[in-house]
This record gives sequence, structure tokens and C-alpha cells, in this order.
Amino acid sequence: MEPGFSRGPSKKPLTDAERARILADLRRETAQRAAGYRERALKLLPHVCASCGREFKGTRLKELTVHHKDHNHDNNPPDGSNWELLCLYCHDHEHEKNSMAGFGGGGTQGGPAPSTLFNPFGQLDGLIPPAQD
Repeated sequence: MEPGFSRGPSKKPLTDAERARILADLRRETAQRAAGYRERALKLLPHVCASCGREFKGTRLKELTVHHKDHNHDNNPPDGSNWELLCLYCHDHEHEKNSMAGFGGGGTQGGPAPSTLFNPFGQLDGLIPPAQD
């Protein structure tokens, strides 16, 4: 018996039809996730937290989340202009900061959120020498 395809120690193994249905469901769900905005954002944007600048690779990529700049999860333009990738910690901080706006003088009023001000590639042009004609 293959691991993951039984109903537990006291139940009968899955039939071929049940196994095929489960595999088809898994493939369908995987395809739906791949078409989702997170997968699109990971293809479009560098794997760097837009707030703290940390880079994420391999298995740590799951720690990078998609943040909607306008906080509208239904606003998913194909160019990704409403998204920024944030690590789990910065994403939590971003939402906490917005929920605390107006308490104790905190929050950002009258300007963009700090996470949209940081550009990890902002100084890149200065590192490349100009082309010689």
C-alpha cells in the first residue's frame, strides 16, 4: 500500500477510482494555486522583502508573502502594480501598523506606507559604470 493513500490503520485501502479522484483533485487545486496572484507575484517580482530587503530562496520562499498595497485583495492587476512581496514579519508589521493608525500618534497619515518607500534596487544604477562609446 502506498503512503498517503489509505484511510488509516483500521479502514480499507482506497479503491483505484477513489485514488484517481483524489489525485485529480490535487492536480486541479495545484493548477488553481499556480494561477493565483501569489504565484504570479513570485514570477514578476524579485524574491526580496520590499520592507527589510532580505532575500528569500529555496524552501524559505514560503516566508515571503504578497501584500496588497491598497489592502484590496480583489485588486490584482496583471502587471502586479498593487503587490509587494513582504516577509512574514514585515507583513504582520504592515497590517499592525495600519490597525493602530490614530492610536498614540502612530500610523502613516498623508503619505505612502514606509514599505512602499524602500527600493532594494534603488542604488543599482550607481554601481554600474557608464558605457564607453
